[in-house]
Amino acid sequence: MDPFQQMGDWKKNMDHFFGDQFWNEFEGIIKPTIPHVNVYKTDHEIFCVVSIPGLEDLHKVDIFVDYSTLELKGTIDIEPISGITVVKEEILQGVFERKVTLPFPVRADKMRATYRNGLIYIQLHRLISESSRKNKVNIELLDED
Repeated sequence: MDPFQQMGDWKKNMDHFFGDQFWNEFEGIIKPTIPHVNVYKTDHEIFCVVSIPGLEDLHKVDIFVDYSTLELKGTIDIEPISGITVVKEEILQGVFERKVTLPFPVRADKMRATYRNGLIYIQLHRLISESSRKNKVNIELLDED
């Protein structure tokens, strides 16, 4: 059984007793978030770097972007080495579902994700809505009659 599942059940019982918002500040301590994500931005782009070690099948990770939210779903699976005993295990693994709020809305038609050396690199482009674009208005000279 997943030890984090037991902790989740324990947390639900405590939420019932203390209230739903009580444990929010402890979320990263009770179950550290995976995968780890770094988010960088320029004026017009967002770059996200997601740590997913040992990913051999790219279809085991789903990436969704909705306006200004990045959603990651999948599994981090590290193959055990047969015939050995684990002495220390710090690399978190298992099923994950994570939402990350982006610093600004992004375009749905310009997204790119690549994977190399255990990292997914996601490039997103800023959405500039039609209502906020500057449009140049030409001035016409009217004849004086």
